[in-house]
Amino acid sequence: MKKLGIGLIATIAVFLVGLLGYLGILLAGNYAIDEKKLVMNSATKLVTPKDELITKLYIENRDPVSIEDIPEHVQEAFIATEDSRFYDHHGLDIKAIGRALYRDILAGEKVEGGSTITQQLAKNVFLTNDKSWLRKTKEAVIAINLERNYSKEKILEMYLNQIYFGHGAYGIQSASKLYFNKKTTELSIEEGALLAGLPKAPSNYSPIDQPEKSKERRDLILSLMEKQDYLTAEKAVRLQGKTVALDIAEVTKDPSFLTYVDMTLDEAKTKYNLSNEEVLRGGYKIVVPMDVTLQKSAYTEFQNKALFPGSDPNMPPEGALTMMDVKSGGVLAVQGGRNYVQKGLNHVNARRQPGSSFKPIAVYGPALDKKEYEPYTLLQDKKEEYNGYSPSNYNGQYSGEMPLYDAVRVSANAPAVWLLNEIGISYAKSYLEKSGISIEDQDLKIALGGIDKGVTPFEMMEAYRPFAYQGERIEPYFIEKLYNHDGELVGEAKPEKESVYKKQTAWYMTRILEGVVKNGTAQSGKVNTALAGKTGTTSFEGVKGGVRDAWFVGYTPEIVGSVWMGYDRTTKDQYLKGGSEYPVQLFKKVVNASEAKTKAFKKPEDVKDMEKPVNLPEIDDLKADIDFLYGLPAVTLKWTASSDDRVEYAIYEVKDGNRKKIDSVTGKGEYTKHSVSFFGSVSYQVVPVNPLTDQEGTPSNETSIRLFDRFMDRNEEEAG
Repeated sequence: MKKLGIGLIATIAVFLVGLLGYLGILLAGNYAIDEKKLVMNSATKLVTPKDELITKLYIENRDPVSIEDIPEHVQEAFIATEDSRFYDHHGLDIKAIGRALYRDILAGEKVEGGSTITQQLAKNVFLTNDKSWLRKTKEAVIAINLERNYSKEKILEMYLNQIYFGHGAYGIQSASKLYFNKKTTELSIEEGALLAGLPKAPSNYSPIDQPEKSKERRDLILSLMEKQDYLTAEKAVRLQGKTVALDIAEVTKDPSFLTYVDMTLDEAKTKYNLSNEEVLRGGYKIVVPMDVTLQKSAYTEFQNKALFPGSDPNMPPEGALTMMDVKSGGVLAVQGGRNYVQKGLNHVNARRQPGSSFKPIAVYGPALDKKEYEPYTLLQDKKEEYNGYSPSNYNGQYSGEMPLYDAVRVSANAPAVWLLNEIGISYAKSYLEKSGISIEDQDLKIALGGIDKGVTPFEMMEAYRPFAYQGERIEPYFIEKLYNHDGELVGEAKPEKESVYKKQTAWYMTRILEGVVKNGTAQSGKVNTALAGKTGTTSFEGVKGGVRDAWFVGYTPEIVGSVWMGYDRTTKDQYLKGGSEYPVQLFKKVVNASEAKTKAFKKPEDVKDMEKPVNLPEIDDLKADIDFLYGLPAVTLKWTASSDDRVEYAIYEVKDGNRKKIDSVTGKGEYTKHSVSFFGSVSYQVVPVNPLTDQEGTPSNETSIRLFDRFMDRNEEEAG
């Protein structure tokens, strides 16, 4: 009786302590639960405008899903595995706790959990993984109050979205995508059972690394579901007979995307005030204009050592590429280096000397915007000094005069500097400002890209866009649309536009820069679409033939971009061994990877086309013969004419070493001179003339004829 009384007193005491403890839990509840911790880290997705996943950005790869999108049989698999009395308790399962306490006492230490799903959620979100009694008390406090504040469905939803499934997948949606490449709504019973078996030990039961153990664990879960009446015995047996069928869709850190991702994060910070951490945690969907084919092609070509000719075999040169959509301004591809490291040096934003690629935006575009200059306007091509500055053509040759078109095509230096001097530095710089480039330089070296601080490949791409599309500059962007974790549109690209050149100027420059690709300095390599652009090379004075920077900036009807190559620091041991032909080849290879929708440039309706350039022929077969018209002697000249019927031919008569123009013809290789002297010798010469510039080409061979002698020869031939 005495023992019974003591037991009764002890029971009452335990009850009172428990009651006081429960009241304490209720009172401490609001303090124990920090609602902000229930906001889970969610992966941000980068997708194409067609909603195709490019990559994920995350601290934890989690894609939260509503309980309504988790099939009931999947929910049952987790309940059967983790907490069979989930819908019967209020956060704590007294039976399970008693069983665990009994086993702990027998073992003399903490060996079994007995935690409910609610307790596991409390531990994972708010607490550490230690197994102390204090931690279990805190866990109980939080669990009871979670049950007070949230429905069972919401607690199960939070739990399934929070737990870790291995291989970087947090939450059931990410796990479903990882292992089965499907949404949770599509999960079968056996697939749900497999996932339910993972949280206990994700690495031990990984279906990727431990397929046999994974199947054993899955089959155990199916048995538990059968014992708890979620499945019939027959159904469980049939499902246990199935193999584990995976369709792995693991999200990898594709190195070809690294530069693009970094620049997207930078734009999220500058335009939308989102820190990198917020993007990685916030579950945003970022629609980017990336052309995946172009981006991957750029990365692949940057690994091609043959396209990067450097003097140091152990340290190849660096490079940068950037391309954007001609019309929208959306950035299609960027590559910040040959071995770009995330958050490392991004050569797309590094300043370098642009060389001759600067001429179109610093000289020729601004000049053509003036009425007095057109594509075939003659420019001075002479070795001249300007206050101590005396630029030279790369080949040391000067023609005296050169059409603007040819000056761009062959990249002659003297005409560019002369023209800048004519239009004025301040005038030219105003166009650079409108094109997005600000420089402090005030000398004529600007014409050849000789600027103190240099320009970036990104700036050059932006500055060429006005040539590619109606003379307008547009602000490039990486983020087309930005959605928050609730699917609400919170940001959208609305790029600003600014008129830089007249439409006529832009079209003229397109035709001129097409000539650079077809017949000028950018002929290297093959391209499958129309292409216009300009090369640029800066020499390294320390080594004969050495190159410091090599460029190509250009555009197709759909893409405008730039490529730079060079060493970060050029020395006598590290310099480029090739010039702009290499960035030209790389640009063309990348462009060819993406099939062009438009193969040719389309002239705007309200501009006039540029006359095609005239190529003057070399005439070396001029012949003269005698003829009689109406009984009078005449001389007929014949030569092989150009297929271009616009070419004019100046006819010269040569006497005593003096040449006199007597007439001209257009588009044909024949001329007849009447009223000639029957006696004496006469010589003739034909000189082709470009009608667009009035420039004469190379004189033909000189042919002579003595009319009397030729007349006698013909009579003898006829008599014979």
